[in-house]
Amino acid sequence: MGIVFRNLFFPEKQAVIFALKGVIAMAMSLAVALFLNLDRPYWALVSAIFLQMRPESGLVVEKAICQIVGTVIGGLFGIFLLTQFVSYPYVALGVLALWLGLNSALSAMVRQANFVYAFAMAAVTAVIIVLLVMASPSTASSQAVFDVAQARVSEIIIGSICAGIVSHLFWPVKVKDSLQKQAQSVINQTLQYLVTELDTEGSHEARHKQLDGIMTTLGVVSEDSSAVSYEGPKGPGRSRAANQLGQKVLSLLALVQIFGRLQRRHTELMTPALTQLLDQLREAFTRIAESNDFDYCLEQVKVLRRDLADYRANNDTDVPFESHMLNVGADITADLTVLLRAYKALEERDSTLLNAPSMVTYRDPLAGLAIGLRTTVVFLIGACIWVSTGSTSALMIMILPVIFSIMLARLPLVMLRVVLKRLLIGVVVATFVAIFFALNLLSQSTGQLEILLLVLVGPYFIGLLLLFDRQTLPYGLGFCIPFSILVSPSRDMSRAFSIDYTLSTAMAIFAGVCILFWVFHLITGPSVQLLVHRIFKTTHQDLLDINQQVSPAAWYNRRMADRLLRLTNYDQGSKSRAITDLALTALNLGHVSIRVRSICESLAGKQLASLAIWQTALADAFLLATKGKYNDHFERASDQLYDELQALVEEANQLEAIQGMFLRINLTFERSAESIFDQRR
Repeated sequence: MGIVFRNLFFPEKQAVIFALKGVIAMAMSLAVALFLNLDRPYWALVSAIFLQMRPESGLVVEKAICQIVGTVIGGLFGIFLLTQFVSYPYVALGVLALWLGLNSALSAMVRQANFVYAFAMAAVTAVIIVLLVMASPSTASSQAVFDVAQARVSEIIIGSICAGIVSHLFWPVKVKDSLQKQAQSVINQTLQYLVTELDTEGSHEARHKQLDGIMTTLGVVSEDSSAVSYEGPKGPGRSRAANQLGQKVLSLLALVQIFGRLQRRHTELMTPALTQLLDQLREAFTRIAESNDFDYCLEQVKVLRRDLADYRANNDTDVPFESHMLNVGADITADLTVLLRAYKALEERDSTLLNAPSMVTYRDPLAGLAIGLRTTVVFLIGACIWVSTGSTSALMIMILPVIFSIMLARLPLVMLRVVLKRLLIGVVVATFVAIFFALNLLSQSTGQLEILLLVLVGPYFIGLLLLFDRQTLPYGLGFCIPFSILVSPSRDMSRAFSIDYTLSTAMAIFAGVCILFWVFHLITGPSVQLLVHRIFKTTHQDLLDINQQVSPAAWYNRRMADRLLRLTNYDQGSKSRAITDLALTALNLGHVSIRVRSICESLAGKQLASLAIWQTALADAFLLATKGKYNDHFERASDQLYDELQALVEEANQLEAIQGMFLRINLTFERSAESIFDQRR
């Protein structure tokens, strides 16, 4: 509550600007809706409120587009449903419940919050249209259905457009600016992690604490990368640069873990050359992390790459593992170079980064099914209450909880409890403010728009101040939306002035959020262990298919990025963090398999029969390690491939590097299996 009072009485300058923009957007949307004589203009207010959660121009435009598209689709479905089942209300409610479940399940298949919101609008718009028509069956007709649908769609689109206009005209904030800050932050965090990982005295907790911070920031970068494409002609290039940056960060994390694990767990393999390499990398990363000068950082990476290349050219090593680790060091410097260039491309267009692909969202139908079932159950409980009571206020039990069910579905249960409790507090405060302040003053006014706006500005400004801060956002959301519905600003507010109607509506909203709270507890969805296993099983299949792709490295990175974010999130509660380590291993295995195939085909062509067997053994060994098990099948497949190569080629250096790879991967599988076994014991 201290943060609430600070945000209300000592707000930051940006919070005040954010609240002013929100008030202007809502006032504009209300004025336009009243001018067009729409019967429920408060839905335009609600639409504008949702668009204020992230004020950056690109995000507002993206959310407005998603909101409009979702609203139109939901409106068309609502019209279709009523024309087909208006005479069968219970069938209509059942089909509507299935529609909600479908949209809720599909929302779990996308990552960006704006795209999730599109599915929420497609679901809720259909609910609003169908329920408002069914609430007055005596007046139901084809014309009434069309009028209600047109009004609802118009109100929501008006709120979207007004919020977009205000975002661009008043104190505009660009996604580009926040994206650059987040990109700089994730690069600094990554460099600090590289130093910590190579530090022989670094602790396990410190490494994973830094890793969690990197993943959190990387998630924000990924979230904003699609929205920045709406900000001018350079937007798409910046979006691809952000995608490239994210992929290279993940690659660096996977590569540096190889050195960290080596010096912590396999000191017997540390040769003087490898010790010198690690010292050189550590010193270079420290210098780069301490500097904010881009040109200096890039020059330091170039010097490091040149030193490594000179060392490899002037020193012939007869230790296979050492040869492989020198190649890994070269890969780290190459990825770091691209990472810095990707950051620079967020300001200046870089044509060489224009083909960097975005991450592919990991889609788990089982998780989607659980989310869809949860939303359907919430709606059906509300429908039963509405049918049994016949109260129009009970309609709110089927509307707001459905929106919250879809938008909050991805939150962990512990965080979800906090969010829903804060939403309920916001509902209670909104009820008191609506009854004792807003409606009390409006009942004594003449109903003019100016008076209406003057009365509403204060409460909305306070609610928007809370919306600005992520920690107090649930309070603001729980206040602003119920307040809009309870006051229901319009030309005819006679119904809102009825104290029993206002209280019953407030109780319905409160009851709906409470029902949602308990449904989330009762239908928790698949266990974390099952979800993790399904991700690893999909990764196993990707390791089998990786070399069948045109651009295997880009294909694999795109598919692994979102999985890494999810696995890190699932694993944050554990002490060993074995799942996170195994996820990074999975990322690295894909790159290793690509390199092995490339070297083998360059040395012996494509006639190697053992290569396909080795690839299958690699994927199977990884899946076995995820279960805490290990066998020698991969080691035997590696020996078979090495023997076949040795009989065909005479390039000793390349053969030594491959042998070093096999040794390192086998050690990784042994260690990973042991870590997973210990965690599950």
